[in-house]
Amino acid sequence: MERRPLAVAITGGIAAGKSEALAAFARQGAATLSADDVVHDLLSGDAEVRDAIRERWGDGAVDDRGRIAEIVFNDRAELAWLEALLHPRTRDATDAWLRSVDTPIAAVEIPLLYETGGEGRFDAVVVVTAPPAVRGARRPEADDRASRLLPDEEKAARADFVYVNDGSLEDLDSFVARVVEALWPS
Repeated sequence: MERRPLAVAITGGIAAGKSEALAAFARQGAATLSADDVVHDLLSGDAEVRDAIRERWGDGAVDDRGRIAEIVFNDRAELAWLEALLHPRTRDATDAWLRSVDTPIAAVEIPLLYETGGEGRFDAVVVVTAPPAVRGARRPEADDRASRLLPDEEKAARADFVYVNDGSLEDLDSFVARVVEALWPS
């Protein structure tokens, strides 16, 4: 049987504070990983990914995440193609990382956790949400990415823990400390 730490997924809406929650888990001693960082590594260093992007969109897109974003956020078919290329590799890299971690708890920030059906790979799910005004202050530029995501209410109903991120970092740290204690009592 494979040994791995207790695996916690952190998910939530755009600009809700998922990355801050991930940092709070690190402050509690958890190993941490961001799926977005895995994707960035794949885009910059995976030869198969780079070759597929070159073949699909040309040399100019290979090292230009802005160009890739422009393509996929304006064409859902292109986004679906990119997600089909990246999601299995991201999942595999995350699973390999979890097997390599030697801390009792590991937290992974996965923005599209529920949308990709990935929640079953984790022992617990934390949903981070924030009121629209708070999100708007954190990310003033608007795009249609949120329309592709499950509503926060549905994510919260499916989660093991939910945090409304409208307070201080100390509040967030206290919440994460309670989650860690609930999952791994001392």
